[in-house]
Amino acid sequence: MGVKNLGDLFQGTVITLDELSHKKLAIDAYNIIYQFLASIRGYDGSLLTYGSNTITSHLAGLLYRNARLLEKGLLLVYVFDGEPSKLKKEELRRRAKLRAQAREELEEALEIGDYERARMVAQRTSVLTKDMVEDSKRLLQYLGIPVIEAPQEGEAQAAHLAKQKKVWAVASQDFDSLLFGSPILVRNLTLSGRRKLPRSNRYITVNIEVFKLNELLHSLELTREQLVDMAILMGTDFNPEGIKGVGPKTAYKLIKKYGRLEEILKNEPNIQLDVDYEEIRKIFLNPVITEDYELKFGSIDKEAVIEFLCEERGFNKERVINALNRAIKGQKASLSQKSLDAFFG
Repeated sequence: MGVKNLGDLFQGTVITLDELSHKKLAIDAYNIIYQFLASIRGYDGSLLTYGSNTITSHLAGLLYRNARLLEKGLLLVYVFDGEPSKLKKEELRRRAKLRAQAREELEEALEIGDYERARMVAQRTSVLTKDMVEDSKRLLQYLGIPVIEAPQEGEAQAAHLAKQKKVWAVASQDFDSLLFGSPILVRNLTLSGRRKLPRSNRYITVNIEVFKLNELLHSLELTREQLVDMAILMGTDFNPEGIKGVGPKTAYKLIKKYGRLEEILKNEPNIQLDVDYEEIRKIFLNPVITEDYELKFGSIDKEAVIEFLCEERGFNKERVINALNRAIKGQKASLSQKSLDAFFG
């Protein structure tokens, strides 16, 4: 989902989790929750469940990863998508077809006992239901983490918070928040650490990276409008196919040569776009956002979390309590620091 390959043209700065302590981050909720649904699975690719197939993989990710981030003193805000735009609806229908194909591949892999392939394919079958979204919001609120409902794109609303200096940065795997105008993007926040490569015994280290919009534009000698045009050439959530054969390097050369999309289409007969690129530009440059939100960082309601996860969703009580105890200590320190900053500011 989203634009992922701008990193081929501009390298981010690697930082540690400790360097984000006491910083406020707006998290693209759907982006992060889909990561948990893709990665937190059994050996055969099945999701974690409780009772009559109530899915809990996303809750496990939200609890244990956020507990770790809170322990380190981060102040988090989760921003959820609202009503999708017309172009996004078309993309969601395309994804639904791809998930259906992936489910067929999954069944084939399970039939022949190829569990490694099954686990890989299963990651493409993830569906975030309304009940799962509501459970996610419920847990986040018990953890004292503010939840904001975006009118449309969650990343657009998150970027708005960053532009207004309500938060330090947006945390997402995609580069879309930079297109939406966020001054800073944090990638790999929930993916950092040692990761095993598929069908291999090799491991790689995934680091947290920071990308700054001004540095990116200065380095590439582009405007944000030109960056958006580049993304349209490569493909976005609103025109996922982009232009066949046009990756970041080719898109960059075209923008540098012609300046904007209209001139590329006029002078390059092989480049054709069957989408309303003006509408895509509008989505990124003038997104639908709201000022009707409240950023109130609370404390963890330990008993509510335990009742919800352990009594209602079958989580191991000892593990949950251990995670919460670590998170509470870091959360208290960050909230105390926030109060001191407000007092002396």
